[in-house]
Amino acid sequence: MTIIEAFLLLFGGLAAGFINTLAGGGSAITIPIMTEIVGISVANGTNRIAILLANASALTRFQRGGAVPWAQVQRLIVPTVLGAALGAWVATQMSGDVLKRVFAFVLVLVAASVLARPSRWVEGHEKVMKEPWRSLLFFAIGFYGGSVQAGVGFMLLGGLVLGSGMDLVSGNAAKVALILCYTPVALIFFASASQVDLRVGLVLSLGQMTGAWIAARLAILKGAAWIRWVLVVAAIVAAVRMLLT
Repeated sequence: MTIIEAFLLLFGGLAAGFINTLAGGGSAITIPIMTEIVGISVANGTNRIAILLANASALTRFQRGGAVPWAQVQRLIVPTVLGAALGAWVATQMSGDVLKRVFAFVLVLVAASVLARPSRWVEGHEKVMKEPWRSLLFFAIGFYGGSVQAGVGFMLLGGLVLGSGMDLVSGNAAKVALILCYTPVALIFFASASQVDLRVGLVLSLGQMTGAWIAARLAILKGAAWIRWVLVVAAIVAAVRMLLT
């Protein structure tokens, strides 16, 4: 790893940590950088080191601001982690190209939903998805996160805001908590398949942890209305990038 590559990892990680904490799709920045250094398979696994540490950083800040809805998060941990474990195993066996195309389609739907019905994202609501559909939804989201990861933040936000009645601040806090729960499981599968580069992952983590902490602080200070526009822009850019790569 050269000095230039290290700087690219740091600054790419900073941007990705910020975007991932407020919306999602930050891995669309970091995966191409790492692919040039270690190859796509190792990049997908190595990315989980930075994801783990960045979400730990963001969760610390959200917790300090009292924004984490733990009672709701606890009910979603098991299906999300189980889905992620299966998804990570599948990712070590096959390509994720088809899932990326599906992801791009989902991003367009998320952006359209935010623009069409902004109040549901900004204010929260009492209507929630019933079981077992909610658990099945988060199992599926966990599967995607465990296998591809890129853009799982958008899917989690959709499930947490539209399916669980949260606003964008509590939804983002719950999102980073769930990602922090399943990422160690996914990381174990990738490490066992020799698809993790620790040195590259730690350099990337320095940038992502910083970006995640800044984003979590701004989310608490500025509220859900501001996050909505970050979410829309990030979703559209990530969808276009996924469709063209």
